[in-house]
Amino acid sequence: MTRNLDLELARKVLAAQPFSTLVGARLTAFEEGGATLEFDIRGDLLQQHGSVHGGVLGYAADNALSFAAGSVAGPTVTTAGFSIDFLRPARGELLRARARVVRAGRTRVVCRCDLSTVDADGAETLCAVAQGSIAVLEPLPA
Repeated sequence: MTRNLDLELARKVLAAQPFSTLVGARLTAFEEGGATLEFDIRGDLLQQHGSVHGGVLGYAADNALSFAAGSVAGPTVTTAGFSIDFLRPARGELLRARARVVRAGRTRVVCRCDLSTVDADGAETLCAVAQGSIAVLEPLPA
């Protein structure tokens, strides 16, 4: 049975995550089978060479993958594991992580995520790709 979240509830879940608040993450799309997470690229999110730190890219992939999975499996999901491939330095004004469900099972949801930067002119550049397995948890007792 599919238990969909709505965009407002998903945004409340994101806002309850202190690290998401720290980086200024915004959920800009949330629909059955997909989610998009964005945040502005700031100086304190960069590594010494001037591109977004790999840990921050990993965070964006992890959260986007989980929200995409939650769009079909409900709110009680957690990342079981993911891999990420860095394709080029992440430089620009905005980081966008677009995730989509590849396959939804009863206990696991497999998702893929494209991470892109957006420059001041709106041009989007793919900088990393990720794939993850999201575990569907039993609902927590009230």
